[in-house]
Amino acid sequence: MTTLTAADLGALARGAAVLGTGGGGDPHIGRLLAEQALRVHGPVEIVSVDDLPDDACVLPVAMMGAPTVMVEKLPSADQIAIAVRTLAKYVGKTPTHIACIEAGGVNSTVPVIAAAQLGLPLVDGDGMGRAFPELQMVLPTLAGIEATPMSIVDEKGNRGVFDTISNAWAERLARSATVDMGCSAIVSLYAMTGAEVRASFVPGTLSQCLATGRAIDAARRTLRDPVAAVVDRLGGRMLHVGKVVDVQRRTTTGFARGDATVDGLDTSLGRLLVLRFQNEHLVAEIDGAAVTTTPDLIIVLDTESGEPITTEALRYGQRVSVLAAPSDERWHSPAGIELVGPRYFGYDLDPIRALETV
Repeated sequence: MTTLTAADLGALARGAAVLGTGGGGDPHIGRLLAEQALRVHGPVEIVSVDDLPDDACVLPVAMMGAPTVMVEKLPSADQIAIAVRTLAKYVGKTPTHIACIEAGGVNSTVPVIAAAQLGLPLVDGDGMGRAFPELQMVLPTLAGIEATPMSIVDEKGNRGVFDTISNAWAERLARSATVDMGCSAIVSLYAMTGAEVRASFVPGTLSQCLATGRAIDAARRTLRDPVAAVVDRLGGRMLHVGKVVDVQRRTTTGFARGDATVDGLDTSLGRLLVLRFQNEHLVAEIDGAAVTTTPDLIIVLDTESGEPITTEALRYGQRVSVLAAPSDERWHSPAGIELVGPRYFGYDLDPIRALETV
């Protein structure tokens, strides 16, 4: 992939929502915003992680906040470019590339908008290989790269810059500001050189998103199982098939938190699966026993269409398939588990990997 056009965005947003594990924002909203930017400004050049110059100035940009809020409170187009310009002005550098900090329906398309508006190439990679709810939860943190200085911008035009003592403090202060800004904002952070991106990013994420979205499309066109196509593409496994019978969801402290219960059907008949989420799915339990946990991917798809279902879109009566897929191996290091493992989120569990036999 060397360029990204409006025709690619459907598959890109769909595949990004798969990797987003329920978080990262509504893929339909992200697609519409990005399509408008590409119609106005033209295609975006895509650059692989390996081709970045050592001295490149790479600025990631993303939405921060509760996905439940963004369904009704859309960012303005200018808000996204302003976040990048604000950070560039503060650090006193001219950006050469834009990047995604996470995979997700919105957070894989917000950088497309910034790249189109600013006429900059977009890096084919991201800082997680999936989505996580807090901004310090990225592989650059494990590599010792600082989140700040970071900019934060709301849809009203308010903007600010944080320069904190740690990445955890960046999350804490930016989260409070995000809540005051209406529980969603645009941030630009983790300013990196090309060498730092190569050392810390997951390469090929946008290509993976595009290929996953196209695999779903191709399966539907040829009357094959789109869920099986995703399992094959990601090297994962099926956990459960069933009907959503209960969703307990609340927006609190800038997150969408809750649980969803899926009553088993077909091969899962007689079993009950519970999903625990904080923006993203963190734990999957079957009949009271955890079967997969963060940092591996827990993915919910519509059983018939293969469309990814985000945590804010889960509803009673949906027929869903729940999958597990492996994350980037760096997340399973001791430091990675400390940063994003189940115990960080309050679950008294050791990590259970997607491909473990339960």
